[in-house]
Amino acid sequence: MNNSQREIITATVPILREHGVALTTHFYKRMFSHHPDLKNIFNMGNQKTGKQQQALAMAVLAYAEHIANPGVLLPELHRIGHKHVSLEIRPEHYPIVGNHLIASIKEVLGEAASLEILEAWEIAYNQLADLMMGIEAGIYKDQTNKKGGWTGWRPFRVKEKVKESDEITSFYLYPCDGENVISHIPGQFISLRVFLPDLGLNQARQYSVSSVPNEHYYRISVKKEFNPNLNINGMISNFLHDHIQTGDLVDLTAPIGNFTLEPKKACR
Repeated sequence: MNNSQREIITATVPILREHGVALTTHFYKRMFSHHPDLKNIFNMGNQKTGKQQQALAMAVLAYAEHIANPGVLLPELHRIGHKHVSLEIRPEHYPIVGNHLIASIKEVLGEAASLEILEAWEIAYNQLADLMMGIEAGIYKDQTNKKGGWTGWRPFRVKEKVKESDEITSFYLYPCDGENVISHIPGQFISLRVFLPDLGLNQARQYSVSSVPNEHYYRISVKKEFNPNLNINGMISNFLHDHIQTGDLVDLTAPIGNFTLEPKKACR
């Protein structure tokens, strides 16, 4: 990316501040209309509430504001990378997102979206995509190299389901293949995927691992939602409470997350 293109990206910052959410809302609708299968990856609860559209708009704005030195965003990009890996986001997804993002810029901005602006944003997006794919490749490699490690969705069986209180139920999850698992670091989470019949979609949610680190199983402790007007996030937790029984199968990705407790700093 040359200086002229960086200046163009910087010049779009006021537009993104004003129209960012409109742009990302249009983007998601456009992408899902062309690739409805991606609804199985994205959080449709956050789509419904607008949280995901807002988050993407803020991320695009931050990238534009720091286009001259995107390295300052690395801590946040690493956090996003961990979330992406937990959901099995792969390099082949980035061109799809890029195509629909650039098309959305053109369609939302109309005549204001000059060829120069579109070209600059295409280069900027590809630069960001390369950065994210590099971060995520390192995380995938690290997950694979760990003892008991894996990447992607792995089937686990619910060996125990323990009601801790009226609200909280714990699920003890053991790998179906009988092999070891990664011993998590306190503070990490796993993604759990189930099929929601009411939506006709697979949906994944992140749950903190509540068991003591070990190489045999994971425990998650899930709160039941009592609000009669459940959002989709609550539907996942309540599905676990109401429909997942001992012996049932769920899919998990390996424990991940860089907001962790260092063993040396743990209380003795």
